[in-house]
Amino acid sequence: MSSPTPNGFWAQAALEPDRTVLIAPDGEEWTAGRLHSACNRLVGGLRAAGLRRGDALAVVLPNGVEFFVAALAATQAGLYLVPVNHHLVGPEIAWIVSDSGAKVLIAHERYGGQAAAAADEAGLPTTHRYAVGAIDGFRPYAELLEGQPEEPPADRELGWVMNYTSGTTGRPRGIRRALTGKLPEESHLGGFLRFFGIRPRAEEPDHVHLVCSPLYHTAVLQFASSSLHIGHPLVLMDKWTPQEMLRLIDTYRCTHTHMVPTQFHRLLALPDEVKRSYDVSSMRHAIHGAAPCPDHVKRGMIDWWGGCVEEYYAASEGGGAFATAEDWLKKPGTVGRPWPISEIAIFDDEGTRLPAGELGTVYMKMSTGGFAYHKDKSKTEKNRIGDFFTVGDLGLLDEDGYLYLRDRKIDLIISGGVNIYPAEIEAALLTHPAVADAAAFGIPHEDWGEQVIAVVEPAEGHAPGPGLAEEILAHCTTRLAGYKCPKSVDFIAEMPRDPNGKLYKRRLREPYWEGAVDAGQAPH
Repeated sequence: MSSPTPNGFWAQAALEPDRTVLIAPDGEEWTAGRLHSACNRLVGGLRAAGLRRGDALAVVLPNGVEFFVAALAATQAGLYLVPVNHHLVGPEIAWIVSDSGAKVLIAHERYGGQAAAAADEAGLPTTHRYAVGAIDGFRPYAELLEGQPEEPPADRELGWVMNYTSGTTGRPRGIRRALTGKLPEESHLGGFLRFFGIRPRAEEPDHVHLVCSPLYHTAVLQFASSSLHIGHPLVLMDKWTPQEMLRLIDTYRCTHTHMVPTQFHRLLALPDEVKRSYDVSSMRHAIHGAAPCPDHVKRGMIDWWGGCVEEYYAASEGGGAFATAEDWLKKPGTVGRPWPISEIAIFDDEGTRLPAGELGTVYMKMSTGGFAYHKDKSKTEKNRIGDFFTVGDLGLLDEDGYLYLRDRKIDLIISGGVNIYPAEIEAALLTHPAVADAAAFGIPHEDWGEQVIAVVEPAEGHAPGPGLAEEILAHCTTRLAGYKCPKSVDFIAEMPRDPNGKLYKRRLREPYWEGAVDAGQAPH
C-alpha cells in the first residue's frame, strides 16, 4: 500500500529529490531536488535584495522554469508574486509594478523593451531589475541565485499570488489576500483539484498536467501549481499550437489540462488526418473556463475527446461552479453546481436574494477566506452583499442548483478567453486629437468569440474615412497591448448619449450582433 503523498512540493522534494516533476518547453527535465534548490536560492537572493514578509516581486516571464521558481519562492517566503501579462506595453506594466509596490522585477529578454520602459517609468532601481537573458539596464537573473544556499530558508511562511484584474474604470487592481502566518505545509495545497475528480499521486500515480496557456492567468497558474503540490509532473508549452498540444498529450500521456474555448475551436479545425495521428485517450480532465463555449464547439469536443471535457465558472477573486460533460449534456448551457467550498446566490438590484429560476446578479462566497482589491477599498465594498461578492455576471440557478449565465452587467469584452475592458480602450482612443467621442465593444468573431471594434465620433475638422481609421488604429498600438487594440474603426456623426452623458452602447452594438443572435450566440 502506498504511503500518502507528502503535503506540498517542498515535502515531496525532500523525500523524492530525483523524481522528474517538470518538463520545460524545450524538453529539459527538472527533478524535484533541482527545482527545490533553485527556489530556495531565489528566496536567499530576494532577501539579500531587501525583500521582507509581505513584499511583492513582479515577473514578466513566458511559460518556463523561472516562472515556477519564482512562484515557489514567493509562496514559501511570505511574499506576494505579481504575474504580469507579457502582452502589455511599458506604461501598463509600470502601473502594475508601481501599484503593487513590487521591489524586484524579473523579466525575460523576449519582453525586454516593454519591461525596461516599465521599470524606468515605475522608478525601480537598476539594482532590482533582473533579466532572464539580456536586457539593457538589467542584471543577470543568475546573480539573484548566485552564492545563495540550496537548503530551505529560515522563517518560512506561506505567501500568495497577487493577480491583477481590471474593472470598469479600466485600471487593473490587485487581488490581495492577507498572509496567514502559516507554514506552507500547513496549507491545503492543491486540495481544490478534488472538486474536479483529480486525486493526488499517491492515489492516482499516472497523472500528468499539461500547461498549455500563459501562466500569468490566475486559473492556469493555480491549476498547474496545485498539480505540482499533489505530486503530478508538469509539461510546459511556451507557445500553444493545436497540433503541438496533441503531440505532447500523446508523448507524455497527459491526463489533465486547463483550456479556453478558442483552443477547442482551433483543435476542431485541424484536418481529420492530423487528429487521427495522435492518441489523446490518456486525457481525463480537459477543464475549460474563462469564456462562454458555443454549444457546437463543446459538442464537437465531447464527440472527439469524450467525457473528459469539463467546465467551471469562477473569477480571479474566487469561485465557483463545476459541470462534468454528463452534467452539460443533461442540462445544456449550464456552468455547473457550486464547489464544496463555495456558495452561489442570485440577488436583485435591491440586494434581495432570488429564488430558483429568477434572473439576477450572480454572487459567490468562499469558505476559505476573503480578499481585497489592493488600494481600492471602494471597489472592494461596492461589489459585495455581506460575505458574497460579484464580478457582475447575470444568471440564474435552476431547481437542482445548476447555474446558468445569461449576460454580463460589467461591459467586458471576452476575446480568446481574455477579459478586455472597453473603458481602457476608450481612454486611449480619446487621446487622439481627431477623436471627439469613442466607444469600444466586442463583435462576433468565429475563432476568438469576440473581437474589439471602435466607433468614433470625429472631432471638428477631421473627415471620417479609411485614412483616419488607419491613423487611429496605429495610435492605439502605442498605448495598448495588441490584444486590446481595436481591429477596426467605424465612424458615427454623433455618439448616442443621454443628457447626463450616459452612453447607449447597446444601440451601437446591436447591429453587429443581429446575425449572431439569430444563430444562438449572445453578446456579453
